Amino acid sequence: MVSRHSRIVERALTRLKLRQLRLLIAVGRHGNIQNAARELGISQPAATKMIQDLEIDFEVKLFERTNRGVVPTVFGTSLIRHGKLIFAQVSNAAQELDDLNEGNSGRVIVGTLLAASPYLLPVAVDTILQDRPNVAIKIVEGTNEVLMPALQSGEIDMIVGRLPSYRHRTKLAQEKFYDERMLAVTGTQHPLAGRKAVTFDQLRPYGWILPPVETTLRRQTDQFFVRQDQYDPPVAIESVSYLANRSLLRSHDFVGLMPAHVAALDIENGLLARIDWDVPFGAGPVGVSHRGEDSLSPAGMAFLDALRRAATRILPAETSF
Repeated sequence: MVSRHSRIVERALTRLKLRQLRLLIAVGRHGNIQNAARELGISQPAATKMIQDLEIDFEVKLFERTNRGVVPTVFGTSLIRHGKLIFAQVSNAAQELDDLNEGNSGRVIVGTLLAASPYLLPVAVDTILQDRPNVAIKIVEGTNEVLMPALQSGEIDMIVGRLPSYRHRTKLAQEKFYDERMLAVTGTQHPLAGRKAVTFDQLRPYGWILPPVETTLRRQTDQFFVRQDQYDPPVAIESVSYLANRSLLRSHDFVGLMPAHVAALDIENGLLARIDWDVPFGAGPVGVSHRGEDSLSPAGMAFLDALRRAATRILPAETSF
């Protein structure tokens, strides 16, 4: 007896068309079959029939009708996500072939978080360029909340930085390179710069530059502040921009939180100062997340290897912070 899974796979292999997936994604985006049909240049009845054929082939209901249009069911949402991944892979294949045709040795798109930006990622780029001088590299900066959906949909190949919390780990491969701890940093002009054994009570009067609310570090910071008698900073600036944060720290008596390796060079060059206060939260693993080595192109695998080699050069420096 043929299983339901085998039956659906056989139908998908023999009957599924990319045009159906394009329509499915368009309907999910518009929330309306008519607008999706117009985008694809087909009639509404034809679009409705294509959706019905998909529902028959996959044996699930993909959309629920509402007064405002249609809303994807859990099955529709899942199939839309896989459809986006398929189109991303097709686009990546076309781009890779074009790169090879132009003489480039592949392409890799890397998402980066703050913890990887100043050292780990540049060293990895230098490393891969020694072996593949014509490789095309695109770097996309953001938070896990922005980058993880792009990784899962195939828009980027990997994410380098602080490894995400549990909610992002499903169907992703993660590799830890090293543990990173947080430092409290200020401009060199700050009254507490150079002071020994600073306490949190001494930090209370100053404004803080905080990470975005959707990040794990921000949640840990807020929880710590709550435990400190519901501490509310006199000034709180939310920013993920390292350059802006560095400028603000140098021009105001603010306190910022930075991963140790991120702040190291500016502290060494006298642009920032480390506050002598052991941050009691925020430590965590830095590494890479991807959809599995099978999903990576040769250029992607080469970059992953370059990251591993770069990480071994960072580890000995950990004791200096």
